[in-house]
Amino acid sequence: MNRALGSGWRLTAAAGPVPDSLRGAVIPATVPGVVHTDLLAAGLIPDPYLDDNESLLAWIGLVDWTYETTVDVSAEDLAACARHDLAFDGIDTVATITLNGVALAEVADQHRSYRYDVTELLRAGENMLVVAFRSPVRYANEQSVALGPRPHGYPLPYQAIRKSACNFGWDWGIATFTSGLWRPVRLESWSTARLGQVLVHATPATPGDGGVVEARVRVERASDDELHLQLEIEGDRADITIPAGTSEARVHVDLESVERWWPAGYGEQPLYDVRIRLDVDGEMLDEARRRVGFRTVRWDTEPDADGTPFQLVVNDVPVFVKGANWIPDDALPVRVDRARYARRLHQARAANLNLVRVWGGGIYEADDFYELCDELGLLTWQDFLFACAAYPEEEPLRSEVEAEARDNVARIAHHASLVLLTGNNENLWGHEDWGWKPLLDGRTWGARYYHQLLPAIIDELAPFVPYSPGSPFSPHGEHPNAEAHGTMHIWDLWNQKDWPHYRDSRPRFVAEFGWQGPPAWTTLTRSISDEPLTPESPGMLVHQKAIDGGTKLTSGLVRHYPVPDDTETWHWAMQLNQANAVACALGWLRALAPHTSGAVVWQLNDCWPVTSWAAIDGDEREKPVFHAIRNAFAPRVATVQPHDGGLVAVLGNDSCEAWAAELVLTRRVFDGTVLASETVAVEIAPRANATVAVPAAIATAGDVASELVLAEADGVRGFWYFAEPRDSALAAPSLTVDVRRDGDGFSVTVTTNVLVRDLTLLVDKLAPDATVDTGLVTLLPDEHATFRVRGVRSLEPDDVRVPTVLRHGNQLLAVGGGAMADGVNASP
Repeated sequence: MNRALGSGWRLTAAAGPVPDSLRGAVIPATVPGVVHTDLLAAGLIPDPYLDDNESLLAWIGLVDWTYETTVDVSAEDLAACARHDLAFDGIDTVATITLNGVALAEVADQHRSYRYDVTELLRAGENMLVVAFRSPVRYANEQSVALGPRPHGYPLPYQAIRKSACNFGWDWGIATFTSGLWRPVRLESWSTARLGQVLVHATPATPGDGGVVEARVRVERASDDELHLQLEIEGDRADITIPAGTSEARVHVDLESVERWWPAGYGEQPLYDVRIRLDVDGEMLDEARRRVGFRTVRWDTEPDADGTPFQLVVNDVPVFVKGANWIPDDALPVRVDRARYARRLHQARAANLNLVRVWGGGIYEADDFYELCDELGLLTWQDFLFACAAYPEEEPLRSEVEAEARDNVARIAHHASLVLLTGNNENLWGHEDWGWKPLLDGRTWGARYYHQLLPAIIDELAPFVPYSPGSPFSPHGEHPNAEAHGTMHIWDLWNQKDWPHYRDSRPRFVAEFGWQGPPAWTTLTRSISDEPLTPESPGMLVHQKAIDGGTKLTSGLVRHYPVPDDTETWHWAMQLNQANAVACALGWLRALAPHTSGAVVWQLNDCWPVTSWAAIDGDEREKPVFHAIRNAFAPRVATVQPHDGGLVAVLGNDSCEAWAAELVLTRRVFDGTVLASETVAVEIAPRANATVAVPAAIATAGDVASELVLAEADGVRGFWYFAEPRDSALAAPSLTVDVRRDGDGFSVTVTTNVLVRDLTLLVDKLAPDATVDTGLVTLLPDEHATFRVRGVRSLEPDDVRVPTVLRHGNQLLAVGGGAMADGVNASP
């Protein structure tokens, strides 16, 4: 019998810098929840995501808070079961739990669950349950002193507490310093025995069409009865007896025929329901349910002539990883429900992604996340939760690390989507290159976690899940961020160089890279009320967390486009430059396949409204870079790349069918005049590239400012420009707009009279919830593109033709840095 304890909670401020208006106040609280969500619900604090409310609310993290509730239990309920347990799925973070005045435990780990036998403490009638939280900021500072100072990437010592690192702020994240019961709390009552741990693994037969599902079970007992365990899948069952006094058992079912589970773009995602039932004398005591998929997975790291690959292989098929990094989708993660996970992950799938990396500075996501990834074919790469810091290996942290790792490996390992567990984010790299060694002065820094503890836990609980000690990581002892070996993070471009330099490297696998851009205009203006709003106005600086972020945005743009004078055009220019940077990198990395076997963009999502590397902003709106990712990760792509002083056209075919095409190579004047051309018949095998040298007559410009190279096959295009946009002869276009009703939305067709680069509709300016299916479309003279717009009740050509809605690169090239005027004609 499970009873959710979600209502009837009360919140009070116990100690710390509490505002006078809250001293002694009793605030209704909801579980799951945190202090911020309860204060917001009571109307006692402003939205922390607006303006500089982050600073205004920093006191919350310095306060000790108390949650309490009464649990009514009848004498009949007490007598009905032999055991009564309090179960906490997540406590954020440092707290003392008491029941009826008796201390149950002191806890200090956000990332694990807790269970306590309260049989002897419960009484008939009201029972007082109190969870008294300590300030996470004060605790982290105290523990940093107690354990010894260690290097960490951001101001507060987040490495001294087992709490989401980015909760203390990051270079894209607000500092919230949350406290609360952030996952469900239950009173569970049971007799005889319960399922304490259930580990399920589905394995396809190799060779053959069959499969095996095995369950390893640990039971917790209230008596020594003989038990019966049943495993059921697809109507097939297996039963075993668990002898009296025994607490562990294995049971499996052999299946004659199963369908393979495949990543997105490689096949279907059939899932099978598994039921594990525990009985005594024919009476069910407990059950567990899992959904599994049958697939094999491995990472090929066998050294080759070029170094060490990091090649994902699923069902014996090499997979080019098209990935994005995932951070908590809300800085108050308790607000992320299944529907929100589904929206975000469907966006990921729409961007042609096949992998999501859950970054190590966040959280272990809820079950809904991994279930949806299974359903959508989105591979998951899960970091253990260590990021950009040297972590103490001493107690009490070591025991907490082991407990949380055991909890979460057991919870998520059965998912078909899970293809990699990784020890940490950038800590191996940091120890090697960031000056940590002299600062540590012999102190521990986490190495035993990454190389001993974590792999041992995986070997015990889930030996079928691949493991890497870190990201980045070189598998055979090379520098952890070596270009030629394993995984690599590329951050010197955003921090120091220009984005065309992505083409200077030949990495084997890129697990992080990215470029910043502001959120959607509607998101920006909703969250910042500066008047005037400028790139350097106070609210804009609060919502830009990167070190020298504004300077890096400007220096990254000015080589390509002039910096606009007005804020709204500046906003478009920075969004466009972000998209162009990521498109450049992805085009290059995909052209290097199979030498490069994957690219994981930083980052998919945001946790609040902020200028960041995200493709989807904190209000769930897709930025132009989202379209850049989708275009670059399309099943079939064409790009033009530099090679040995000339140019090559690269056709990428990430589909299961061969691609036979006529590749047409042309050098053209911007007005459309063809100066040189050649047609080449190409055959591209499934999951392969074809590289074709561009003849010198096409690859060499007569006038670099007004010419381009076009590679086109079956309507798939790649462009090469001989000059940066600011140095080119791009002209102001005359655009014709046609709008027609299309089901539950509208089709918007735009026709141009001249070359127009990166035509994009910023549809949030039409309606806050509007979406568009494509963007960053480059058109030659007299060509057109059709955009499908949803989320608007009505749409007229005049709505679209507004230059701040109908955007393109040509607009940024007026003398003096202002926006170039368009000539836009509307047709009904």
